[in-house]
Amino acid sequence: MAEDFSNEVKAQAMRKLKAQASGNGTLWSGFGMFGLIGWSVAIPTFLGALLGLWLDERHGETHSWTLALLVAGLVIGCWNAGYWVAKEEKAMLEEEAKDE
Repeated sequence: MAEDFSNEVKAQAMRKLKAQASGNGTLWSGFGMFGLIGWSVAIPTFLGALLGLWLDERHGETHSWTLALLVAGLVIGCWNAGYWVAKEEKAMLEEEAKDE
């Protein structure tokens, strides 16, 4: 049991040293990842709202294109962010498996 704990601590220390050496484990890279995820949601949402406003001006009907395309942009942005997070998580798990 003590040997398992020792091996786990050693593996975590090696991952930390490897991340520091590559520059991927810094606080700023973490903020960058949050920023990337935020922009991947914000841009499609903004573009959907912008397109909706343009369509409402041109083809104003009983329903709101702005609201519909804002929601569509938000859904696309959230799907995009989820895809990006899953991709990064898979890469991290593969790297951990490779290190062990």
